[in-house]
Amino acid sequence: MSALPAARRSLVPSSPAPVAPGEPIRVCYMIDRLSRAGTESQLVALVRELDRSRVRPSLVLLDGEDDLSRALEPDDCPVIRLGVRRLCSRAALRAAWRLRAFWAEHRPHILQTYFLDPAYFGIPLAKLCGIRAVVRVRNNLGYWVTPRHRVLGGLLRCLVDMTLTNTPAGKQALVEREGYRPERVTVLANGVDTRRFSRLLLPDTSKPWVKVGCVANLRPVKNIDGLMRAAKVALARFPKLVFEVAGDGEQRAELERLHAELGLGDRFRLRGAVADVPEFLRTVDIAVLPSHSEGMSNALLEYMAAGRAVVATAVGANPTLVRHRKDGLIVPPGDGEALVAAIGELLADPLRAAGYGASARMRVQAEYSRDALLRRFEDFYRRLLGRD
Repeated sequence: MSALPAARRSLVPSSPAPVAPGEPIRVCYMIDRLSRAGTESQLVALVRELDRSRVRPSLVLLDGEDDLSRALEPDDCPVIRLGVRRLCSRAALRAAWRLRAFWAEHRPHILQTYFLDPAYFGIPLAKLCGIRAVVRVRNNLGYWVTPRHRVLGGLLRCLVDMTLTNTPAGKQALVEREGYRPERVTVLANGVDTRRFSRLLLPDTSKPWVKVGCVANLRPVKNIDGLMRAAKVALARFPKLVFEVAGDGEQRAELERLHAELGLGDRFRLRGAVADVPEFLRTVDIAVLPSHSEGMSNALLEYMAAGRAVVATAVGANPTLVRHRKDGLIVPPGDGEALVAAIGELLADPLRAAGYGASARMRVQAEYSRDALLRRFEDFYRRLLGRD
């Protein structure tokens, strides 16, 4: 019998990597690039802190050539940068052969993809290469989904063994809007490294100057333009306030123009990207999250871990994380007047504001710590491969 041509042999599925008793589960994570945004930060923390005796990670970056992404690459983890910026390109075809060789060397049991292009590129190739289980992460409520993405997602769905999302609302959206089977969607909540926030004092809204802070990428879904308009009203009503937003993004130029139009001056600052979020939150008394849509917000978990007095919109997991009038205040999305009123309420009662912050901190430490996140993922991988 003649041998297969080399090009064809390279596409023949190999046998799935076996999982020997007591052997670490090998998981390959795939994303376009690394950054300090929420999903990317959760992934980097997961890869860095997994117990290597239980889970051995590797990392595939579809692009990942920029300086920030390189700087964030975790140690003690094999990494490959594919340099792919367009899926329909010769570079993508060459990258497929490089990725197959990477997988042949590291023999992952599981591929876990984040975002669209890594899913479209990695999931079919993983099946061709015989990777035992494929996991796709979908951590938002699908506000971006177009008819085209819905069709492509449907084609991928039959190749995916399990879809992960971080909120019950996210699972409900996948089942009801996109036709996912409930038993093929697993909810794994985010976690935050509470140790980074352990020495922060509780907020004090009785001070002569009170800072309202927000950590967010500058994208329309984060509603920073709505926060600016609310700030215009709040600054007139409460002269002791100042506002700062930590984050950068595609909307920056538009927001700078709006800042000038509203005449906010130096009492509303767009700080740009902030590497040390705990240090930023140390200077904040009231933390706001004005988003139009969220899954499980990393920024909100960080606000709570820092013990800030929180005002957040009633979207995604926000009302589950922040229990209204126990851990903070929840307001309707897009309601600038409600946001202003909530800030005013925290200013008027400093003891209650500090109490909300203390309650939020205890809640995160008990239920949403990084250690709890690691346990959730390790248990999930064992179940997925039938080890439990």
